[in-house]
Amino acid sequence: MASLIDWELAGRTAKRLSPTPPAIDLDTAHAAVAEMYQSVDRAAAYVADLTRLNEPTITARTIVVDRPGWIDVNIGGMRNVMAPIMQRLETTNPVGRLGQAAGSRIAGAQAGGIVAFLSGKVLGQFEFFAEPDGQLMLVAPNLVATERQLGVDPTDFRLWVCLHEVTHRVQFSAIPWMRQYMLDEVNQLSDSFDTDIDALRDRLTGALGELAKMVRGQGDGAGVMTLLATPEQREILDRVTGFMSLIEGHAEYVMNAVSPEIIPTQEEIEKQFRKRRRAGGNRLDRLLRKLLGFDAKTRQYIDGSTFVRAVVDKIGVDDFNAIWTSPQTLPTKVEIANPADWITRVHG
Repeated sequence: MASLIDWELAGRTAKRLSPTPPAIDLDTAHAAVAEMYQSVDRAAAYVADLTRLNEPTITARTIVVDRPGWIDVNIGGMRNVMAPIMQRLETTNPVGRLGQAAGSRIAGAQAGGIVAFLSGKVLGQFEFFAEPDGQLMLVAPNLVATERQLGVDPTDFRLWVCLHEVTHRVQFSAIPWMRQYMLDEVNQLSDSFDTDIDALRDRLTGALGELAKMVRGQGDGAGVMTLLATPEQREILDRVTGFMSLIEGHAEYVMNAVSPEIIPTQEEIEKQFRKRRRAGGNRLDRLLRKLLGFDAKTRQYIDGSTFVRAVVDKIGVDDFNAIWTSPQTLPTKVEIANPADWITRVHG
């Protein structure tokens, strides 16, 4: 039976629609890639000092990729993560083989369009799903394009981005239970997925109204997934939101807490990057960001960083690190907005 999403078509579509990379000569490109690898190594010592987390021997891979390489990794990741949901849908799919094949191609083209859009935005990411120990990726053309757009020092900017991604690597390697915790949450979300066509149609009808608000510039920017979620899924998504706000905010805090002696132009980089976030691109770009939940992602950075800074300022890094003790000591979505509540609950 054909898959409900033609992943091969998704990959081809994403590569065809991916933005043109910045013009750069071969020697400059090789030098930039070499410096990105060096920046990952440099960042590790600074992250260890700022977080006081003990990263074990590094086993996660570091790779610097172009946009097609990023697309290949993420199409493969999406395919693996969505496999349980796709399997359940395929077993209950009432559409005939011909209809399913046509739908598979449409879904593949749509998925490819989304991934193409993202391929020009992502600077780096830590893939904690990647076996066996995760993988740190830097997207070279996006780093070069962004540092040129911002008009910032390339060496400082590359280290600044690497501080963020290395913090994620440290989080998932120094805190052994976190990777399984996220995998369990994803599995719960998959298990809760409703394959009843009528129920999905009802939620889709409600979601269309919210999508119309987004097109008019309204709505909360939480993305299509939240619009289609059941009450049970919203509970899971709220837990995941609190968790992602913490780890993204923690990485944001670290990258901006580094000494000016290490990144002399850090203040200017942060200023220009904030300005770029606020600008948000053209109208179509802003709409896609809303539909894909990018606005919510930006809030995770801001709210999480504010939470981490407030807690560290109040009780210090060592007591803040009690947050990594177990799933029960993670902040809730509500506590992210109220750091004092987390301090009271965990530290009494």
